[in-house]
Amino acid sequence: MSKQIQAIRGMNDCLPQDTPAWQYVEQMLRQTVASYGYSEIRFPIVEMTELFKRSIGEVTDIVEKEMYTFADRNGDSLTLRPEGTACCVRAGNEHGLLYNQEQRLWYTGPMFRHERPQKGRYRQFHQFGLEAFGIASADIDAEVIMLSARLWQQLGLTPYVKLELNSLGSSDARAAYREALVAYLEQHKAQLDEDSLRRMYSNPLRVLDSKNPALAQLLSAAPQLADYLDEDSAAHFGRLKQLLTLAGIEYTVNPRLVRGLDYYNKTVFEWVTTELGAQGTVCAGGRYDGLVEQLGGKATPAVGFALGLERLVLLLQTLNLLPTLAPAAEIYLMALGEQAELAALSVAERLRADMPGARIMQHCGGGNLKKQMKRADKSGAAIGLIIGDDELARGEITVKWLREDKPQQTVLLSELAKTLAFAA
Repeated sequence: MSKQIQAIRGMNDCLPQDTPAWQYVEQMLRQTVASYGYSEIRFPIVEMTELFKRSIGEVTDIVEKEMYTFADRNGDSLTLRPEGTACCVRAGNEHGLLYNQEQRLWYTGPMFRHERPQKGRYRQFHQFGLEAFGIASADIDAEVIMLSARLWQQLGLTPYVKLELNSLGSSDARAAYREALVAYLEQHKAQLDEDSLRRMYSNPLRVLDSKNPALAQLLSAAPQLADYLDEDSAAHFGRLKQLLTLAGIEYTVNPRLVRGLDYYNKTVFEWVTTELGAQGTVCAGGRYDGLVEQLGGKATPAVGFALGLERLVLLLQTLNLLPTLAPAAEIYLMALGEQAELAALSVAERLRADMPGARIMQHCGGGNLKKQMKRADKSGAAIGLIIGDDELARGEITVKWLREDKPQQTVLLSELAKTLAFAA
């Protein structure tokens, strides 16, 4: 017997018993962004490698260690997308959607990063993101955060997530801060771990984001980015905080929050939880006013966020917040006898036409009534329909209640949809 082929490590199947939870979350996401006037955009899974090197930054962990990159037959370097913002900007530039315009866009789909798989973190993962282009003021930052807050409210997650904010300032302010931070870290080289030493010169702000508890005291005494903010960034951040306070959204300013991608400026934020252990970030984003120009477009302000669907579904499962999801079928049609089996497909199709939206499963493969009833019960359907040769000849069908203690009844086929609609 041939060796069984299995899925690639960190790239998981979503099985039928799991997909209803995903569909529920996706439906809530779609409804929430639609209520704010955002439009869906779809872009390819594979992009030119240069897109991510120029946007994310060549010295980030994603570009250095995590991207799935390969040469195609033409010798071009291609990469499976590790995140969506750069793709969205590329598509917006290419199709003339961004310059001198306002756009509110959302997207969802698989992303790919070669990192150590663990609960809530996978090599193929699914992300939902939104981006708002063309608005420089802090009110759009507030709207993006308020939209995410409404999503938590809709899902019942509000008590379990907390908002953390920071401002990275302008590129000039960050450059000045970077010098001060490097100077501080150089004084404490002996205390830094290997990862922090590697980042100290290439991406020193990421040292602040270290998860090593041994560095907590050292980093808490490091220079604060807030002390280096330019006037415009400080005013923008102050306005954002004012708007969030007026909206009743609680937040904590976290001076060590820097995000892992090079394109952020001014506002950065994360929604975090303590319910998932080490995988505490549920949603993250911020402003990236320079990225559109950096990728070949005209200067365009922008802000957005992304969240991982695997982690969101896991959080809802952990907290038992998923609703009781509907079974695959509401009605299960069984046929007994040669003529009834021949007619059953037509009966099912007519019922689907008469009852749009109803979930109707027809038994296939024959078998006695006991076998068919067993399948009907397993389907989760509330109603079983049984048609035999005699009933067919009389234009009748039997309606049997599978989940309620009600007597079965025989009705005319011509009255079936009306009977079932009344029963519902």
